[in-house]
This record gives sequence, C-alpha cells and structure tokens, in this order.
Amino acid sequence: MELDFLSAHMRNPPIFRGIFSSFYPVPRTRLILCPNESQLGNFSLFPSVHFNCFSCAAVQIVEPNCPSVEKKQNFQDSVGSRRLSTKELKYGTKKRLVERGDGGFLIKDKKRGLKWYSEMLKDYAAKLCLKEGKALHGEMVRSGVEPDSHLWVSLVNFYSKCGDLVFAENAFDLLPNRDVVSWTALIAGFIAQGYGSKGIFLFREMRGEDIRPNEFTLATVLKGCSMCLDLEFGKQLHAEVVKGAPFSDVYVGSALVDLYAKCCELESAVKVFFSMPEQNSVSWNVLLNGYVQAGQGEEALKLFLKMPDSEMRFSNYTLSTILKGCANSVNLKAGQVIHSMLVKIGSEIDDFTSCSLVDMYNKCGLQNDALKVFLRTKNPDTVAWTAMISGLDQQGQKREAIQLFCLMRHSGLRPNQFTLASVVSAAADSMDLRCCKSIHACVYKFSFDSEEYVSNALIAMYMKFGSVLDGYRIFSSLSNRDIISWNSLLSGFHDNGTSYEGPKIFRQLLVEGLRPNIYTLISNLRSCASLSDASLGKQVHAHVVKTDLGGNVYVGTALVDMYAKCGQLDDAELIFYRLSEKDVFTWTVVISGYAQSDQGEKAFRCFNQMQREAIKPNEFTLASCLKGCSRIASLDNGRQLHSVVMKSGQFSDMYVASALIDMYAKSGCIIDAESLFQSMGSSDTVLWNTIIYAYSQHGLDEKALETFRTMLSEGIPPDGITFLAVLSACSHLGLVKEGRRHFDSIKNGFGITPSMEHYACMVDILGRAGKFNEMEHFIEGMELAPDALIWETVLGVCKAHGNVELAEKAANTLFEIDPKAESSYILLSNIYASKGRWADVSRVRALMSRQGVKKEPGCSWTEIDNQVHVFLSQDASHPKLKDIHKKLTELASRITAAGYIPNTDYVLHNVSDKEKIDNLSHHSERLALAFALMSSSRNSTVRIFKNLCICGDCHEFMKLASIVTNREIVIRDINLFHHFSHGTCSCKDYW
Repeated sequence: MELDFLSAHMRNPPIFRGIFSSFYPVPRTRLILCPNESQLGNFSLFPSVHFNCFSCAAVQIVEPNCPSVEKKQNFQDSVGSRRLSTKELKYGTKKRLVERGDGGFLIKDKKRGLKWYSEMLKDYAAKLCLKEGKALHGEMVRSGVEPDSHLWVSLVNFYSKCGDLVFAENAFDLLPNRDVVSWTALIAGFIAQGYGSKGIFLFREMRGEDIRPNEFTLATVLKGCSMCLDLEFGKQLHAEVVKGAPFSDVYVGSALVDLYAKCCELESAVKVFFSMPEQNSVSWNVLLNGYVQAGQGEEALKLFLKMPDSEMRFSNYTLSTILKGCANSVNLKAGQVIHSMLVKIGSEIDDFTSCSLVDMYNKCGLQNDALKVFLRTKNPDTVAWTAMISGLDQQGQKREAIQLFCLMRHSGLRPNQFTLASVVSAAADSMDLRCCKSIHACVYKFSFDSEEYVSNALIAMYMKFGSVLDGYRIFSSLSNRDIISWNSLLSGFHDNGTSYEGPKIFRQLLVEGLRPNIYTLISNLRSCASLSDASLGKQVHAHVVKTDLGGNVYVGTALVDMYAKCGQLDDAELIFYRLSEKDVFTWTVVISGYAQSDQGEKAFRCFNQMQREAIKPNEFTLASCLKGCSRIASLDNGRQLHSVVMKSGQFSDMYVASALIDMYAKSGCIIDAESLFQSMGSSDTVLWNTIIYAYSQHGLDEKALETFRTMLSEGIPPDGITFLAVLSACSHLGLVKEGRRHFDSIKNGFGITPSMEHYACMVDILGRAGKFNEMEHFIEGMELAPDALIWETVLGVCKAHGNVELAEKAANTLFEIDPKAESSYILLSNIYASKGRWADVSRVRALMSRQGVKKEPGCSWTEIDNQVHVFLSQDASHPKLKDIHKKLTELASRITAAGYIPNTDYVLHNVSDKEKIDNLSHHSERLALAFALMSSSRNSTVRIFKNLCICGDCHEFMKLASIVTNREIVIRDINLFHHFSHGTCSCKDYW
C-alpha cells in the first residue's frame, strides 16, 4: 500500500485539508515514491506516481539525476499520457524549485506558484485531462498550498469542465467567498453535462445570495432553459436581460433566440433576433435551426437568403442546416441549389455536409443521388451510414438497406441505436425471420438491447412476423415503456386469431396512465374490426371523441372500416361524410364496406363520386369495386371498371386481375374470364384459384381439373381454396375415386390441414354417387366434429336421391344446431312433398312457423341498359307486366310446339294439376326471360340470376327456349351457372 505518507506527513492548512478529505477518502497506507527512470530520455517533472485507489491523486515530486534538464523544451507529465509544453513549465522550472528534506520540491515564489497551479488547471480543463488534474491537485494538497480565490475558481472550473460534478460541487461548497465567476463555472459544468434543471436551481441560489449575473451566466442558464424547455423561467431571465443591458452581449441574444426556437415560440425568437444590435453566425444559425426543427423549411430558406455576410452564409454548418430544412419540406429544387453551392466552395465531400446531402436526397425520394453522394464521401461516419440506411428503408428498398448495413459492419464502424432501429425496420419487411434474428443478435452484441428506440423497433418487427411471444418478451423486459412501445405491441393483434388481446392491452395502457395517440386508436379499431365487435368499437370511438381526433383522416378511415366490417354501414356512412378530408384509402374503405355487404350499386356510385372529386383510385379501390360488381353480377359496371383498369395501367396487378376474372365469371361471361387469364404474363395461386373455381361454377369441370393439373406442372403451389374448386368439380362429374385421391393429397401431399368445407365436399361426392354407407362412415371418421355445413350437405344429397330416413336424421340434427336456419325446413319439406307425404309437409311448415322462420321468396333479376329488373313468382308489380305475360304466352306456345310437357312433380304443393301448371308458368326466371327477350337485342346473350335453385321443369323449359329463340341463355342459380344453348345445358342435367 502506497498512501501512508499522507496520514503521517500532512501539514496543510485546516481548510485545504477539509476539501481534500471530502474528495479523497485517505486510506491508512504508505506512499512509496521512487524516481522514475526515463524510458524516452526525457526529464519528468512528476517522475513516478503510483495509485492504489482511483480517488487519491496525492503526488510527491522526486528529481532524478538528469544533466540534460536545461536543454529539454518538453517534459513527460506524472501520468505519462502526454508532454507538458514550455508554457506549462513557465512557472515550474528548476530555478524556482527548492528541494525539501523529504526529497520533493516546493515552488519558491508563493504568488507565482499559485498562478502556476491555476495555469496548469486551466490547461488541463481545456484538454479534459481529469486524471492529470487530479494528480496536480494532490501535489497541491501534499505541498500545503493555501489557495487564493483565483485558484479556488480554477479548481471548480477544472472539475466542472471535466465532468466530475461531485468534486466540483464539493470544492464550490468550501469556497470562502463565492462570486459570480465561481457560480458560473459550477452552473456551466452541470448544464454542459445535460443537467439543465440543476443549473437553473443553482442560478436561483446564486440570485438568493444577491449575486448579480454577468453575460456569460445569463447565456449559460438560458442554454439550460432550452435544454429542459423551461420557457417560463427563460422569460424571467429575458426580463432580467432587458433590465440590464438589452442584448449588449451577442451570446445572450443567441441563447434567447435558441430558447424561443426550441420551445416553438418562433415569433418571439424572430423578435429577439432582429432587436439584437448585431447578429453573428451563432445567432443566425440558431434561428435557422429553430425554423428547421419546427418543420418550417421554407421560412428557413427565406431567412437564409437574408443573411448579409456571404462568408457566414457559406459556412458548412449553415448550409447543412438549410439542407435539413429542404429535406423536411421535401424541397428538392432548393436542396439541389445548396448542393451546387457546396460544390462551388469545395465542401461537398465534407463528412458533415455529405451526411445532410444524403438525408436530403433520401427524403426527396432520390436514393440513387443520395447513394452517389454517399459513395463520394471519403470516410463516412456512423451518422452518414445511418442516414443512407434509413433513407433506403423509408423508401421501401429494404433488401438494399440490409446489404448496406452489412457493408458498414465490414468497414469496422460501430452502429448506433438509430442505425440498428433502421435496419430492424428494414428486416421486418424482408419476410426473412432468420435475417431478423441475426440483426437482433447484433443489437445484443453492441449492448443496445436496453435502448428504448431499438427495442420498440424489435417489438414491431416480431409482431409483423406473427411472433407475438418474442415481441411480448422484449416488451416485458423494458423498464420504461412509452406510448410507442405499447403501439408496437398492439400492432401484432390485428388478425382474427389474436385480435381479442388488442382491447385488453388497450385497457392496460389506460390503467397505467398513458394517453393514447393516433396509432394506438387505429390499432385498437383494427382489432375491433377483426372481432366484428361494434360495441367495443364504439367505446374506442368515445376515446377518439375525447381526444379530439375524430377529424383526423387516418382515425376516420379506421372508424369507417370498423363500422363497415361490423355491418353497421349507416354509422360508417355518417363518419365518412363528416370527414373534411378524404384520401384514396378512406374512399377504398367505404367502397369495400359496400361491396362486402352486397351493396354493389352503392359501391359503384361511391366510386363514381370519388372520381368526380379527382381522387385517383389505387389497385385496392378497383379490386373492391369489382368485387361489389361480382356480388350483384353487374356486368355493365364491371366493364366500365375494366376500362378504368386498362387506362390506369393496373391490369398487371394480381389482385386487380383476379377481381376482373372473378367479375366476368360471376357475371356469366366465362369466355371473357378465360381470355383475361390467358393474357396474363405471370400468375399466382390466387389467379389460378379464380379461374379453376370459375370453370367449376360454370359446369366446365373437365377444364377445371385440367387447369389444376397445369397449375401443378408449372410449380404453382395450391392452397385450401384450390382444393375446394377441384373437389367441387369431382362432385359434379361423379368422380369418386379421383375426388378421394385429391382429398387425401390435401394433407398428405401438400401439408394443408383440411377444413370443414373440404369434408363437406367429400360428403357431397359420396352422397351424389349414392354411396350412403360410405358417406356415413366418412362422417363418423372425421377429425373435425361435424357441424351444420356437413348435415346440410347430407340433406341436399338425400333430396337428390329421395332418401327420407337419412334426411330426417340430418334435419333433426340441424334443428338442434340452428333452429332458425330456413334451408333445413325447406329441404325436408320438399323431400316429403316429392314423396306425396303432405301431412309431414304440414308438420314441418307448422314447426317452421312456431320457430318464426319464414321462407325466402324465389326471385330472379336481369340487367338491361345498366338497370336491374327484379321479378318474383306470381309478380304483378312490374310496369310492363302485360307485355311480359304476352311475350311469355307466345314463347310457351312455341316451346310446347317443340315438345315441351310441363312436369308437375316439381310443384311441391298439394293443389290441382291445372294450378300446378299455372304455378310453373309464372316462375320468376320465366318472367325474367320474357322481359329480357323483349328488351334486348336479338343476338345478345340473355343473363338471368336467381336466388334459389332452378327447378327441373324450368331447366327443361330453358333448354327448349334456347332452340326456338336461337339465343344463348345463362342462368346463375344458388349452386352454379347454367349455359343453355341449342337445347343443351353446360351442367349436363346434373346440378
């Protein structure tokens, strides 16, 4: 141990001993001092210093025997980390040193000695040499130096500037007379280390001691106010400045401008700035930066043009500030002018300005130009790399951002938290979980896992991948969770499987006292939309109203979406039309809501209104509107949308192309749908599914299976929807073995878990083939418990085969599962009626009445000249009813002459044969046919849509009608399309 010397030989004045003991706990050890053997041949003023603990810096000077003292101009200091200059030794040469009995030296002239110590502390403070200064302080203590006021201030100033604020405050507390200089030194130290509030507190104490601040004090404390955004106290200081000498000091004026600018009081900042007697580069740059930080890039540019001093205007800092303003306001033209100025003055490749240029070009969307500037930078620092990586990420070039990060790592530079947050964001969209986990490992490697900014990005990344447990684990590890952390967590609970967690998290967020922002509310509304929970959505809506965010276009869009998906379109409309600003996403949401609720006409009217307001539709708008047309089979509107798609050049979008093919297929135009599919240069699973399903629905089942085989040969992976269409085609064709093979391949061949719809298709295949025992055995062996869909399918095949016993079993099961389902009663009643069991028919209808279930009336509709005409059986409401009946009578006589005989077995009512024939002749599809024949051109295809299944008699009637009229008749019933042409139907009489 080397510090016993201090306890045994200390002869210091009491006051200095107090300050020293408050700094350094003096251990009871022995200090061993040995002359330092010069390793470089240089004389050492402090030859050997050995420390046993960091807090002690007491030093004894020992002079070695060195004959070259007089010749050396530079000497090694006590720590050996740097050399003392001639100036540093001005007051410490051998001429003024007197040897003590203990082998050390004392400075002969006390006044010069104090000055020498002050000079040394000043130099150490300027160069932030904390260890060296402590060593010098230790020598002062050991040598028994009694400091004067100047040396006291030098000590406070040294420790403040070197960041050792505890030592600085201790030294300050022991000052016998504290003046404005010492107070200012201490205040400046705290503010320099980021403790603005503490600096203000000290200033108040100073004023309490009636010490008047000087210009430097005021400028320093104003900086502290800016740091902690304490505008009120800053205004009090402003008043003190005005009372003294109004802005006589340019730095005080600059500090005031900075305060007002950072506190978003730009009007006050401008007033102060222009009331200053003179402005220097600092004040100009402070105001410019204030405008930029407030997002007023254009105002910053105007101020820049007013700068009188061209040298000041062309400084790198000023031009970099203006470039930030150009970036924030996306003013590319001004940014390019500044770039040309930088080239002109030769500062383009400066690291600082290059970084600003990269940022400007990135935010203006010119990543190639940003990359060119970046590549010309000789030694890009971490900030420049980060700006480039962030720019690529924000412009959607995720892969490039990750690649650039890898290059940065190879260059040996250490990323900061902003670099990692940007690359985490890019990785989240890369769809490569392995890459994401590698970047997460980098975060740990560089010890940024506790950094809030990075952790929030990691949470959002895992949530995008659906790895909610990983995201929640990071969220739970955060010690300080801000609203961004909660929003990142909420972003993972929008899907149907996890949506129920969203409202729970939202409640917890409120319990912890956090105020939800726009993103919080949007996330929670999306969860409510996925849950179709309008009640919960209305509670969130109440929060929207409370926070006065109802007028925000993004929140408004989320509200419209939530109400539309919950089936409350009246509320959705109300919010939609209240919005003062509607963008393409808002319009798309309301159009999609109409389309999903089978209000295709409203969707199309809304689309037209959107175009009148000069809002350009995107691919989702067009696809949603086409979906609405598909649902109501509005061919004319669909064709208009097709022309819009072609004009906007969005036909290559798979989503739009699929919607177009589906629209034509569901409107009965399978040839147009097929032509569109074949014209596509590339296709995905959704597109193949659309055409396969279209073939199956139009009775072209061989084509459906052939297309499926082509899809597999081209390497397109099928999904669950593909197999629904394939199994449906097998059912229509009666292909039991092939259907069983395809069903088995769903799980065994493609690793897809069969859904209830797949099982229902297989039940239909077996039942239509009359294999009832095999069908029942299949149902018993299902991995899923049979639900209403399975028993409805059983009931349907029983009707086709007249299997009353199994039909009763299936119907009774359905009555228990869903007693309000109309189809169960109707099918069982029809089976009884086909067998002539009228008492059982009456019993079923009575049961139906008791349950409050009403039969949906059969209706048909056709579209003529962009207007839909609807017909009900025995309808008497149409204005052209007489002409329709006249046309129908004429058509019936021609068809009868061609061999038509009414089949009264399809009239499931216990009435006379004459009434049965009359009932058949007024079925809704026949009324629609007659109207279409008399209202359309002679060569056009007749397209009729029906809400129920076409009966066998009407099916035969339509086949003969296609002969006598020489017209193609397309009827879409609840099951599939029937194309009647030349006396045949595409369904091959099997539906």
